[in-house]
Amino acid sequence: MTHFLKSAALLFCLVLVGCASTTPSGQPDTYTLATTPGAPGVRSDNNPPGLRNPVYPSGGLRALPSLTLSSLPVHALTPPANMWDRIRLGFAMPELDNDLVRDREQWYATRPDYVQRMTDRGGKYLFYIVEELERRGMPTELALLPFIESAFNPQAVSSARAAGMWQFMPATGKYFELKQNMFRDERRDVLASTRAALDYLQRLYGMFGDWHLALAAYNWGEGSVSRAIAKNKKLGLGTSYLDLKMPMETQFYVPKLQAVKNIVADPDKFNTRLPAIGNHPYFQTVEIRRDIDVALAAKLAEVPLSDFRALNPSASKPVLLAAGTPTILLPWDNAEVFQANLEAYGGSGLASWTAWIAPTTLKPADAASRFNMSENELREVNNIKGRMLIRAGSTLLVRRDSSVLNDVSNHVADNGQLSLAPEVVLRKTSVKAGKKDSVASLAKRYGLNVAEVARWNNVNASAVFKAGQKVVVYLPARASRAVRAAPSSKAAHSSQSSNTKKAAKVPARKKTVVAPKKTAPAKKK
Repeated sequence: MTHFLKSAALLFCLVLVGCASTTPSGQPDTYTLATTPGAPGVRSDNNPPGLRNPVYPSGGLRALPSLTLSSLPVHALTPPANMWDRIRLGFAMPELDNDLVRDREQWYATRPDYVQRMTDRGGKYLFYIVEELERRGMPTELALLPFIESAFNPQAVSSARAAGMWQFMPATGKYFELKQNMFRDERRDVLASTRAALDYLQRLYGMFGDWHLALAAYNWGEGSVSRAIAKNKKLGLGTSYLDLKMPMETQFYVPKLQAVKNIVADPDKFNTRLPAIGNHPYFQTVEIRRDIDVALAAKLAEVPLSDFRALNPSASKPVLLAAGTPTILLPWDNAEVFQANLEAYGGSGLASWTAWIAPTTLKPADAASRFNMSENELREVNNIKGRMLIRAGSTLLVRRDSSVLNDVSNHVADNGQLSLAPEVVLRKTSVKAGKKDSVASLAKRYGLNVAEVARWNNVNASAVFKAGQKVVVYLPARASRAVRAAPSSKAAHSSQSSNTKKAAKVPARKKTVVAPKKTAPAKKK
């Protein structure tokens, strides 16, 4: 047995020696198990089936070439605990450092109560805005822009009629598809206005390739910035934000944002305390399918009315129209509460208001009487001031009675507008009839109704007056003063009557509106 084992071992060694060979250079080939016979570039002669001789490069080992790897951001395994840290991580705009920035830093640092109020308000919206900025790959400094525009007040309105926390002018809002009608103004809507503002900022950055210029254009208007750049180019001057000659408001605009950014980056340096804002959604979207009073919606959601309006600021009326406002925003934890309470609600109706289109021009008092409302209530809910008439075709918000079963239609909810005209105050005036003057001729001269002139003078509508006879007419105040001031001579009276007739018939002058070109209107406030 021992002899057999020794013979087997000797035979195995001989096989190994037979498999070894040398290369022409004298270096021995190494070996491995072969793969499929006949593979390209591999010897397979004299190999048993399934085996082949390996091919290895000759010579010593060669060093691998070094490579330069591009640096990539390393993301933390856990997200930032608060929104301020998350915003700091996304800062990407070039720094601005000048005296105006120092001035604004000092201004904010010496007003801690103001900073506290606006940061408290901003806490409701910052998570959503930062999410949108990150999704678009935009600098997170832009989440601080509503601090500059409106102190994060979605109900803010400027003296130039810019509205909302992003301060859109009416024309600019329409250009970016923000609806503005009788029932809602999406310039104040949290989601819609944020979408429009970021669209606008992206557009401006694409035009100018510089965030500081884009912000200047957001405030001053893209046309104004473009003209300022062209002027500097023509003069051989620089074209950066600091090189341009701009209005004082725009000069301070970017420094304000830089100052707020510096305070957020290092609040301790400015003795400022930022409120804790968790890095999680504050609100969520909830669908509504029926018209519902704002007060009732807040009650069913179990949130204060002021908080409800802060999240739904575009709904300025006391009712939410499902056709125009199909979703509302509610604090995250109250959304399910609202749904449960809405399903369990046993009231007679969700909305106590509806829309009504005026069939003719009428006074507010006459419209109110049709719906058992006081004139003051109708004026207040529809924002009708002073001596005004409601023009035919206007949409009014009125009390809804039990006979109204359907909610307000899509067309009315999307297009309802209130059109008003000054109420003309008529004054009793006496005029002298000329030769062959009749009820008809005087009515025509002063733009009056024949039947009314006849009724005022207790005569037939076909009556003819004697020359010099005093005739009672009711004229607008301006025309009445003109008649009383006219000379007594017949010629002068005739001339004045003619002029008065023209004055009475000339309608109120309307402001000429020039259709905007297909560029975003200036956002100048």
